[in-house]
Amino acid sequence: MTVYLWGDAERYGTYRRAVERAGGEVRFGGSPSGCGGLLLPGGGDLEPWRYGQENTASRGLEPERDAAELALLELFTVRRLPVLGICRGLQTVNVFFGGTLCQDIPGHAAQNGADRLHRIRTSPSPLRGLCGETCVVNSAHHQAVDRLGAGLEAVQWTADGVVEALCHQTLPVWAVQWHPERLEGAVGRDLFTAFLALCR
Repeated sequence: MTVYLWGDAERYGTYRRAVERAGGEVRFGGSPSGCGGLLLPGGGDLEPWRYGQENTASRGLEPERDAAELALLELFTVRRLPVLGICRGLQTVNVFFGGTLCQDIPGHAAQNGADRLHRIRTSPSPLRGLCGETCVVNSAHHQAVDRLGAGLEAVQWTADGVVEALCHQTLPVWAVQWHPERLEGAVGRDLFTAFLALCR
């Protein structure tokens, strides 16, 4: 099964390898026609005007990417095709559905170039079958969901209340704030396997 990722293979090699380990392949750029799902990877922050705010702490902005990924979300959701958002991808999903972001939060960014690890709890949802009621995930973000977008449900949280995963109530749209593509162990691998199963 082929999933689509806007960007180039060199920059997003960890995502390609994770998808391939789960039995799929990634198409980078070009037309998304024929792809069974959309993968929205991590990266810099979204432009705050897209969710009605001035820039107070956002950095690493990628306007062209924002426009492209939001257009792809429109395309895939209209066709009811699966979407998986990761880190920035979760934030993009939330903004697409009309939600907002906290532009800077303490205690979740990478430290000395390495991911933090923290425990999360998962509510009854498709992700609970993959992650269990609690598990440990990695963290490397300084922004987070504020107001949820329409139709989205928060299904994972850290102890300090930061949303770690979203599922859409009627569409095959999942998003996690953590990085399964570089998380050792079954949790990250199982997420990609389950996403590819959705794409089939």
